[in-house]
Amino acid sequence: SFCLLIQKLEEESNPNDVMNEVSRTHQAIRSLDKSVSSLEMELAVERAKRNGGLGAAVPSKGLPKVFVVVGINTAFSSKKRRDSLRDTWVPRGDKLRQLEKEKGVVVRFVIGHSATPGGALDRAIDVEEAETRDFMRLDHVEGYHELSSKTRIYFAAAVATWDAAFYVKVDDDVHVNLGMLTNRLARYRTTPRVYVGCMKSGPVLSQKGVKYHEPESWKFGDEGNKYFRHATGQIYAISRDLASYISINQPILHRFANEDVSLGAWLIGLEVEHVDDRSLCCATPPAVHADCEWKKQAGNVCAASFDWSCSGICKSVDRMRAIHSACGEGDGAVSNFAA
Repeated sequence: SFCLLIQKLEEESNPNDVMNEVSRTHQAIRSLDKSVSSLEMELAVERAKRNGGLGAAVPSKGLPKVFVVVGINTAFSSKKRRDSLRDTWVPRGDKLRQLEKEKGVVVRFVIGHSATPGGALDRAIDVEEAETRDFMRLDHVEGYHELSSKTRIYFAAAVATWDAAFYVKVDDDVHVNLGMLTNRLARYRTTPRVYVGCMKSGPVLSQKGVKYHEPESWKFGDEGNKYFRHATGQIYAISRDLASYISINQPILHRFANEDVSLGAWLIGLEVEHVDDRSLCCATPPAVHADCEWKKQAGNVCAASFDWSCSGICKSVDRMRAIHSACGEGDGAVSNFAA
């Protein structure tokens, strides 16, 4: 047993050897847990297929193997936002393909279709896609009040397209340092069922007409209650086993009014490790508490930055380049990541 191993090592070795062996054994156990979790999910997929299934099956064999898929949630009206990201932290053209091939980092703008497929809005995205080749198109009707559905469909589509360790959702008005993001996620590579983000527990807003109104507030108890802990919606990541779970169970996953609450609800009853990573929610200058700037100056860049007051970077199209200059990690940072 593990305890007998410790006792034997203490008798035969010096303290440093004991600690090194304990660390290696602990790492091996975590890696085994991850493997067991993956096997359990594959078994669930096979059962779903055999029984007619619930949602989409999740094949992993034959899919491109990558480290992380970063899906940038965007809308038809957000071309200027997309261009502001392409001018800063989202690589263009061959650099985008190189990042994918050499580092296993996939970056795509995620969008569905309009209520009238093939209309002017969809054709405009067709033209943009032909030029940039950085979109992931979903079988989903776009709309602000459909974000929970879009999130569900995104994870299902992503896990069916790439065999990744992690799947990230980020909004198109957030600044991301891809090198720092990948390095922080790599810490949890061997952890099964992991959910990474800036965890919060905001108030359940029952009053109609207010932003983030919760029509099903009664489900969360008496008035004045707070939500369970969940990652704020600007950016978060989940491991492959959780994305597979969402894909398999799509039709029976309840959608609350707020997308980040929906994801938290899908995971709250599972054996999931919630990781509260404050590097994913740094503030931007010129705010008084603009930690993304001083952390960079201290040599510890943030993984993602935005303004809480705007649920993203305020006036992001105008400010993204300045924030990238003040808080960005430098063009070569992600190249140092060992995929």
